[in-house]
Amino acid sequence: MIKIVTDSTSYIPEQERLKYDISIVSLGVHLNDQVLREVDIKNDTFYEEMAKSPEIPTSSQPTPGEMYDTFENLIKQGNSIVAIFLSSEMSGTYASAHSTKDMIIEKYPHAEIEILDSRTNCMQLGFTALEAAKAASEGKNISEVVAAAQAVINHSRFLFTPDTLTYLKKGGRIGGAAALFGTLLQIKPILTVKDGQTSVFTKVRTKKKAIDAIIQGFMSDLAECDLGDVIVHHINCEEEGLALAKALETQLGRKIQIQSIGPVIGLHVGPGSIGLAYFTK
Repeated sequence: MIKIVTDSTSYIPEQERLKYDISIVSLGVHLNDQVLREVDIKNDTFYEEMAKSPEIPTSSQPTPGEMYDTFENLIKQGNSIVAIFLSSEMSGTYASAHSTKDMIIEKYPHAEIEILDSRTNCMQLGFTALEAAKAASEGKNISEVVAAAQAVINHSRFLFTPDTLTYLKKGGRIGGAAALFGTLLQIKPILTVKDGQTSVFTKVRTKKKAIDAIIQGFMSDLAECDLGDVIVHHINCEEEGLALAKALETQLGRKIQIQSIGPVIGLHVGPGSIGLAYFTK
């Protein structure tokens, strides 16, 4: 069988992750002299601790041991692997996976492992892993599974508006949005991920207008293509997330999932951020 591996920044809803037996390797979070695996942290507790901490926490890629054990266990069970990770511009996880693959191939010469750079994170990455897993569950071969993942990478978007750019600036993960600094008086940017980095989609004056612009950008994409799937993401602002989901449900006539973003991405973007991840067909 072909098994899918991704990392903890995909934030795939647990029910779907379990349904398609997707393996997760966890990035780490360093907060108040503790190093924790992201998958072991409760989101609401983390953001409470982050608010009280004098320092912004930092993140780290999965340990080599966890990556190796995940790959080896799947190979020993007779599986092939398609592994999809967050943007190589944002983390060393993708490079680490290639090093792990080399070690696995040395020990298991016939192992079949494909590794993809999603060039993004959150459920833009999560949908890529899910569509690959669905293709695998339908009995498709590894080239077809990779193609299913690549189709989502090529036809997906993540639009979000941070409550503040403080976290992106301090964390050094601002990417192409750096030009905003010095011109940000009363401006709310809508950010996206382009070429593997955070960049500016557009700019407006208020958070309400930012959310309206996110919906407009999403609906514009749907005017040209059919929707594959969409999810509302939020960072510790569930009520705003539910309101955005309700607005979309009115427009689309279908239930919209809502998913909290975890600590690794959350510490770089900051509480109060909200947006949409989606792909088209």
